[in-house]
Amino acid sequence: MALRSQSKGGQTPWKLEELKAGLEAFHKNYGHYPTGPEVDRYGYLPSARSVERRFGGMVALRKKLSLGGQDDYRTGTHSSERARTIGKRAHVIEREVYDFLWKRFGRELVHREYFFTDDARTRADFFVYDSEGGFCVDVFYPSDRRNLAGCLNNKLQKYTSERMREYPVIFLQMNPSIAQSVIDELLSKKTSRLFGGQETMGWESFEAFCMSRKPRKLT
Repeated sequence: MALRSQSKGGQTPWKLEELKAGLEAFHKNYGHYPTGPEVDRYGYLPSARSVERRFGGMVALRKKLSLGGQDDYRTGTHSSERARTIGKRAHVIEREVYDFLWKRFGRELVHREYFFTDDARTRADFFVYDSEGGFCVDVFYPSDRRNLAGCLNNKLQKYTSERMREYPVIFLQMNPSIAQSVIDELLSKKTSRLFGGQETMGWESFEAFCMSRKPRKLT
């Protein structure tokens, strides 16, 4: 099957048999049919946006082609397994961040799940007291650059009130394959900017930030 893409210039639309062949090739290689983001990264299929315009999305296309397996990966077994994987990874990552913070600033001065208000949704993963007052850390693990952009958009909607901006907030992304230069480039192109006192960092930048902050002396 030749590698090609469909542009706005009106190239010949992908035929159903070509789409089916591309989906089956993906399934053979990866053990499941692709989600929207996976389609965009796979050279033997059109863009997810093209599929959305023509068929109403990947779920509708899989149903139209009568492909076996689960149609909607947002629900059911695939979704449950993904949720368990994410949950385990989040626990390990937060523990890693917590161990680093208390070794740097002292166990008594690192608070997990810092609540800004009585609303349990308005919380940061950590609040650290230091000689300059303190700072918040919100930890996340984006799967790729595209997911990073989506995560940041969600966090910007969350951290809007002045109450949640009394202290510096570090959005700490923990995917080692996403370099700080990628983060900085993404931020420079975003139309919705971070508020003052908010920064997005990878692990190495976060380590440097923490080393630049002096631990608070306990009396």
